Amino acid sequence: MILDEVDAEIRALLGRYGFDPAAFESLRARVASGELSPASNIVQGVVEPPDDAELSSLPARGSEQWAAARDAGIEAIAAGRVAQAILAGGMATRFGGVVKGAVEALDGRSFLSWKLGETAALAEALDVDVAVALMTSFQTDEETRAHVASLGMPEPLWFTQSVSLRLTDDGDLFRDGGRPSPYTPGHGDLVTAIRRTGTLAALRERGVEHVAISNVDNLAARLDPVVIGAHLLAARPLTVEVARKEGDMGGAPARVDGRVGLLEGPQFPADFDQDRIRVFNTNSATVSLAALDRDFDLPWLHVRKQVDGRPAVQLERLYHQISWELETTFLEVPRSGPFGRFFPIKEPEDLARSQPGLRELLGRSVLSA
Repeated sequence: MILDEVDAEIRALLGRYGFDPAAFESLRARVASGELSPASNIVQGVVEPPDDAELSSLPARGSEQWAAARDAGIEAIAAGRVAQAILAGGMATRFGGVVKGAVEALDGRSFLSWKLGETAALAEALDVDVAVALMTSFQTDEETRAHVASLGMPEPLWFTQSVSLRLTDDGDLFRDGGRPSPYTPGHGDLVTAIRRTGTLAALRERGVEHVAISNVDNLAARLDPVVIGAHLLAARPLTVEVARKEGDMGGAPARVDGRVGLLEGPQFPADFDQDRIRVFNTNSATVSLAALDRDFDLPWLHVRKQVDGRPAVQLERLYHQISWELETTFLEVPRSGPFGRFFPIKEPEDLARSQPGLRELLGRSVLSA
């Protein structure tokens, strides 16, 4: 078993962060046999773009539909029925491996200072306690907790995603400097960790019925009553936010054998022109808490990374794959501007470039009419 191959320090790390040795051995065998490979990422079946009728749009500002969505969202948030989940467990390799939530984002304030601060301001305006669940990882947990403690913000519900070990193409342990190399196996852990850690039960005890999920580095994905209201009025368990492409690649809604869900970039067949799909996945979503209280069969993606100049294999899962198992609204939102919903910061250059847009965006309350 894998625990016999690692030292005491790595064994303790694995034990602390929900490592499942039996599941790992099974996955490791599938890599060794070739069952899990870059080829296995690609979906089987006929892949087509979604029809326009299969995509919804956020109501135009000032319209009757916009007002109805805003009212529904404000009512739900003010009643304490909506929580926020922030994904803060990523390893931020393109940002130099820092704990991104603690990095200064704008005007001397960190990503988490803005993210938590915007939610706290909304909660104060509506005179309600808005629950925030913060998912960290072995890479980010201690520093993130210390940083949040320094902010003087309301304490979030803390939970951690799992940890795994990198492999070689042959299914052997990848060793970095002679030691096994741990990593976080994707934000798909959200749907298991939120139950495993008791966080889902804690949210339910607070009266929460819906959770808005977003990345810690996307400050535009605020808890917006109009978005929440659009989710509620659509009356589906899952709403995923998509935005119009501007040269973007990656995940997008697609029809596979007649069914529509989100595919990640490596899942598309090589001969499929992804530019045929006019929108992409922003990795922000709102989901019914009741819909999360179940097991999901999320696929494992075989991902090759360069670690210390050598190729390594990571197996990852993504939470938005639940769109294949839940009835889903694909909601097109504006990506930029004062009402934008997508300002991702993946590299330091993105942060410098986004300063004016973020300042314009964050200078406006989500309650402004």
